[in-house]
Amino acid sequence: MDFQHRPGGKTGSGGVASASESNRDRRERLRQLALEPIDINKDPYFMKNHLGSYECKLCLTLHNNEGSYLAHTQGKKHQTNLARRAAKEAKEAPAQPAPEKVKVEVKKFVKIGRPGYKVTKQRDPETGQQSLLFQIDYPEIAESIMPRHRFMSAYEQRIEPPDRRWPLCSLLVQVPSREIDKAEGKFWTHWNRETKQ
Repeated sequence: MDFQHRPGGKTGSGGVASASESNRDRRERLRQLALEPIDINKDPYFMKNHLGSYECKLCLTLHNNEGSYLAHTQGKKHQTNLARRAAKEAKEAPAQPAPEKVKVEVKKFVKIGRPGYKVTKQRDPETGQQSLLFQIDYPEIAESIMPRHRFMSAYEQRIEPPDRRWPLCSLLVQVPSREIDKAEGKFWTHWNRETKQ
């Protein structure tokens, strides 16, 4: 700081600092003091917003730098809000331990789950046409039942709630939105009753 040409100042004594300079010096000292013992990132009320400034979530105040935030945490407003929050939490917390809840037995039922499946990408060597081969395992399917398939658009899809009558999950495979060639020999299904595939 330049202390020359100040009223009341003597050469070599440092002179009298202006109010703004002393405030700046005080803020810098506070910032240096606060930076040493406190890790800002562990403060639950500290938040850096998308604009690059800092916010106190407890007091809803904005700060331009970390030093300003740390000075705020030492201030009266923040300390009052901390005390108010602690009193509120102490009041809302139960004074005695809650009685144990009675355990209800959960009904158990057999859930078969999602069927095993394998999807293979293929290309016809003669025509260069792309294809998909789906191999799906249904090990616990009934003898008389044959699995079915259906093509759905994205607009038809919905997630159905689980139904106990049908313990096997539906299998959904997302395929590219291209026209499907259903010509003879191009589109086929095969169900093997022995291997259940």
